[in-house]
Amino acid sequence: MNIFRLAGDMTHLLSVLVLLLKIHTIKSCAGISLKTQELYALVFATRYLDIFSHYYSLYNTVMKLIFLGSSFSIVWYMRRHKVVRRSYDKDQDTFRHHFLVLPCIVLALLINERFSFREVMWTFSIYLEAVAILPQLVLLQRTRNVDNLTGQYVFLLGAYRGLYIINWIYRYFAEPTYSTHWITWISGLLQTLLYADFFYYYINSVKNNVKLQLPA
Repeated sequence: MNIFRLAGDMTHLLSVLVLLLKIHTIKSCAGISLKTQELYALVFATRYLDIFSHYYSLYNTVMKLIFLGSSFSIVWYMRRHKVVRRSYDKDQDTFRHHFLVLPCIVLALLINERFSFREVMWTFSIYLEAVAILPQLVLLQRTRNVDNLTGQYVFLLGAYRGLYIINWIYRYFAEPTYSTHWITWISGLLQTLLYADFFYYYINSVKNNVKLQLPA
């Protein structure tokens, strides 16, 4: 654990809290992609298969439970809550997210660090997380006008991965025994690059104190 990983974890947690705040207080999921939320639920479900079989620390277990519980609760709200689901724009959220899942499964079967069920599922979750934000970014480009909470959610989600990359670089130079997981590094870099365009427009909107608008 170091300051960069802790900052990354807290930023990730804050992004989830911002989204839950939007859903619970405003009773709206406008501008949020259900497809992305379903992909994140799948990411955490396949990554944390060891939650009840391997104990690492209380911090690790609590964070796993939070991300698992929050991801599935968000999907439930968007699909089943009688008020929240009315604000879901399914006509705009049309990204075919299942086309992301299959290539990630195949890639995980072919390229992994150890061929075992849990390792392949963990690798699959890494690949899928790298591209899970795509439906959300496409939805924001289609709607163009982004409300403050949605913009903050996406920004924090991207910042979390950026901080994790700094954490990996720090550990590479500061910890002689640190083992480089190139699958994680490459996937994390790809994930961060997908946010680059959004970051540019978000930072400009904050700097100029104007509403965030994305190009079509």
